[in-house]
Amino acid sequence: MKTILIYESTHHGNTKKLVDAVAERYGIRTATVEEAVAMDLSAYDRIGIASGVAFGKFYEATERFVGDSLPKGKEVFFLYTCGNDSGKYANSVSAKAAARGCKVLGVYGCRGFDTFGPFKLVGGIAKGHPTQEEIDGAVDFYGSLAD
Repeated sequence: MKTILIYESTHHGNTKKLVDAVAERYGIRTATVEEAVAMDLSAYDRIGIASGVAFGKFYEATERFVGDSLPKGKEVFFLYTCGNDSGKYANSVSAKAAARGCKVLGVYGCRGFDTFGPFKLVGGIAKGHPTQEEIDGAVDFYGSLAD
C-alpha cells in the first residue's frame, strides 16, 4: 500500500517528531502541506495528515488542504499534537475527509510542548511532550491500521 504522510509542524516541531518516527519505521514518504498542494497524490492509496492544533482544530493550512486538495476516495488517517488534548481536535478534518468520500482509518493525538498565546507567559504547558512513549504510540497506531 503506497502511503504519504502530509504534515504541518510549526512552533516547536512536536508534530514532526511523530511524523519522522512513523516515516522512518515504515518507510513512508513525507511532505509538508505546502509541498503537497502542488503534488499529484493520485498514486497514493493511503494519506496521513498530521498537524499541530490551534484554536481547537488542526492548523488552518492543513484544514484547507483537507477540504480543498485531499484526493477523493482515499484511505486517510490523522496525527496531531496539542497542549491539552480534548480528543476532539480531528473532528473537523475527519468530517472534511468523509465529505470527500475518504475512509477515515483512525486518529492519534498526544500532547506537545505549547507556548502559544498566553501559555508563553507561564513558560508553556506540556513541557517534555511528546515523550518517547507518545512518539512510540504514534508508530504503534500506524502499525495497527489494517492494510
